[in-house]
Amino acid sequence: MTSTQNKFDYIIVGAGSAGCVLAARLSEDPNISVCLLEAGGPDKSIFIHAPIGLAAMLPTRLHNWAFKTIPQVGLNGRKGYQPRGKTLGGSSSTNAMLYVRGNKWDYDNWAALGNEGWSYKDILPYFKKSEGNAAFNDDYHNNTGPLAVSNATDASDINQMFIDACVQQGIKQTDDCNGAEQEGAFYYQRTIKNGQRCSAAKAYLTPNSTRKNLTIITHALTEKVLFEGKTAVGVRYQKNKKSIDITCNKEVILSSGAFGSPQILMLSGVGASEHLTEKGITPIHQLPGVGQNLQDHIDYIQTFKIDTKHDTFGYSVRGSLRILKSMFEWREKRTGKVTSTFAESGAFFSTQENLVAPDAQLIFVPAIADNHARTMNFGHGYSCHITLLRPESIGEVKLNSSNPKDSLAIDPKFFNHEQDMVILKKAAKKMQNILEASPFSAIRKEMLYLVENGNDEQLEKDIRNRADTQYHPCGTCKMGPITDDMAVVDAQLRVHGLEKLRVVDASIMPKIISGNTNAPTIMIGEKAADMILQN
Repeated sequence: MTSTQNKFDYIIVGAGSAGCVLAARLSEDPNISVCLLEAGGPDKSIFIHAPIGLAAMLPTRLHNWAFKTIPQVGLNGRKGYQPRGKTLGGSSSTNAMLYVRGNKWDYDNWAALGNEGWSYKDILPYFKKSEGNAAFNDDYHNNTGPLAVSNATDASDINQMFIDACVQQGIKQTDDCNGAEQEGAFYYQRTIKNGQRCSAAKAYLTPNSTRKNLTIITHALTEKVLFEGKTAVGVRYQKNKKSIDITCNKEVILSSGAFGSPQILMLSGVGASEHLTEKGITPIHQLPGVGQNLQDHIDYIQTFKIDTKHDTFGYSVRGSLRILKSMFEWREKRTGKVTSTFAESGAFFSTQENLVAPDAQLIFVPAIADNHARTMNFGHGYSCHITLLRPESIGEVKLNSSNPKDSLAIDPKFFNHEQDMVILKKAAKKMQNILEASPFSAIRKEMLYLVENGNDEQLEKDIRNRADTQYHPCGTCKMGPITDDMAVVDAQLRVHGLEKLRVVDASIMPKIISGNTNAPTIMIGEKAADMILQN
């Protein structure tokens, strides 16, 4: 919508996983006015609401920023691909809908780093507050929250082969990786309700979009935060080729993600002064941690081909007819294969004994998964991702210019720390043993990219040739105490040294969590809303 109002209590920049939560929770009070800005458009597309539509969005610019990294030395000079959601709901409208919280230790570690109030016992109530889980309602789960969570339906039969293979290779089966214990093999819980994606927008915005005190403006590209001295007083955004200023009585809240939030801070003069000056931006506040501490999950995939007769997704006459039939079923009943997240089962395991938490994650896909779905392979197969959960390599995000429309210099520095390759290879060998285990013997054919089992040299070469992000960038506006020179926000998510300015999204994570980042980002939004309202 377009608004003629130019003053609000709160301005939220970014309608992603955290921004949608904040907009809904803050506007519950009819006396509080909220403006939510989103650079993308509305979330009306069928590709968003039909779960398998992610296959159309992931490899294209459809509702997708489709960022690229700078060339990565650790990836043989390749540029990595960084798809991020560009619509209401942000990446929760374009992701694979997996509901994963990470490990208890992750949050206890955040607290140990000096972030009071962020231990597991502190944040568990906010996971539960957000969650409407159709399968679990116990000490770890809730069934009445706005974010719908459900178990897999219409999953391919070969997922059970994967789980059986995991058990055969020493990974026990578990029902709930978000409960008492994370480790094990399982079917993923998903943010799907009645056969449709339940994004943060669907959960938090759609039911509340008619509130008179909530203004949602799409196609609004934020240029900068407006300051009076060290106090944030508003935002300048661009819409229909015009720059528009809006102001706030209380706070500006940046919820634009691990790339967008540091970008806006830097464009506003907040960051490393030398870098800002170099880009022609007048520094307002020296904060060297802005854009630093970029962490992401490096991910490697192996694929085996199978016959087209098996219950998998693939490019074939048989596969196309299956999908066509499923589309009619979904249109009529919201059931069938269109409700698949592709990533249907998985596992968490440890590559060595006595770790604080599992350090490897498997994501099994009953399809040929290659190059973020950008490389088409005819036929059918099964694939598995192996994700390094706590990488030591740390990167950065910098500006290329002072133009908010320009691309960013995104540098995850994948494999900059040699230990990451050591652990990933160890984990990948376990994955290959699982994919070559006897439960798959009756269907398995040749490997899509051949790696001889146990051949270290071939394995590392294939990893450097094909590994890339698991889509979990975070940490670039690090939460930490004032004594941490690289911290950007405090435990209340207020930007150090500035007034009336917060960052609320995955960029505040001081350390990446041991799992997918969407559910934790929604939790961050819930906790932040409580902190803001209490203040």
